[in-house]
Amino acid sequence: MFLEVCVDSMESVIAAVKGGADRLEVCSSLVIGGLTPSLTLFLDAQKIGDLAEGGKKKTAVNVMLRPRFGDFLYSASEKEEIMDAASMFMHLPDGVVVGALDSEGRLDARFLAKVIAHGEGKISHTLHRAFDLSRDPFEALETAIDLGFDTILTSGQASSALKGVDLLKELNERAAGRITILCGAGVNAENIPAIHGKTGITHYHASAKTVVDSGMKFRREGVPMGLPGISEYEIWRTDEGKVRAMREVLDACGGK
Repeated sequence: MFLEVCVDSMESVIAAVKGGADRLEVCSSLVIGGLTPSLTLFLDAQKIGDLAEGGKKKTAVNVMLRPRFGDFLYSASEKEEIMDAASMFMHLPDGVVVGALDSEGRLDARFLAKVIAHGEGKISHTLHRAFDLSRDPFEALETAIDLGFDTILTSGQASSALKGVDLLKELNERAAGRITILCGAGVNAENIPAIHGKTGITHYHASAKTVVDSGMKFRREGVPMGLPGISEYEIWRTDEGKVRAMREVLDACGGK
């Protein structure tokens, strides 16, 4: 039973590692779904991962390659940005997380093949939740396998994994060990047993987030710095206790 935690700060990295994550997905801007992180954050996360449990266990570290918020139909310059990021991270992570669609909602196979070839087989590749916006999940599953992806992160094309359990079950069955189905979106210690019982999926992805109130005493309200409705005075952090609770539930589901 495997647990991946997505993180966008060193505070979250430390909490995820201490809580028992098997792997980190390092990104930036989780509040808008996760974008390519800074090299500094990634390298610092790797150092913490290497120190997991006093060096007895290394926490794997994957990196997100996503240039912007929004859809997954990328322009030529955005694809170039993804390839530049892939070059920067090529020899550093355990794996990269990437995805792209064409205008008809199919995986952009030509571009994704180029990204995978760039890694020269030295790292693993996860297809992120661009999969959940594809027009045909079973076509996308077979395309991802043909391209050489190792993992698909998916909610079963639903707003949460719990709502997508029927499709997740069928995807896991059709995958038949050819690719790993990584279940994500709203995953927590409370719903993992139900999802696992329904689908048989053994790999889970979560942010395990908690919202921390800003330390700012003076606050200028009504002046948004980003997306409307997102407060500048709320900070997302991974909660070590939530990660540990998921770790314990997963170990119990696995019969450890």
